[in-house]
Amino acid sequence: MTTGAKVLQMLIPTGGWSIKGDDFEGITFIEATPITKKQFTDGFAKYDDWKLKEETTKATAKSVLLEKLGITAEEAALLLS
Repeated sequence: MTTGAKVLQMLIPTGGWSIKGDDFEGITFIEATPITKKQFTDGFAKYDDWKLKEETTKATAKSVLLEKLGITAEEAALLLS
């Protein structure tokens, strides 16, 4: 389920805000440029597609890096443990 905090992370990834609950009225813009209620509300519909794109981009970058290194994901996990 998409939350207000997730929507704000998508719309204002640099932070500078806090939210209580999932309503626009619960947002406090601390050091961020405020967004409109419409942008926030529309963000709920856009979040799933945005998140899928982010995950796909990260997976592709990981795959490219592993290929450059010539190791498998399992070997990389061993190196990082």
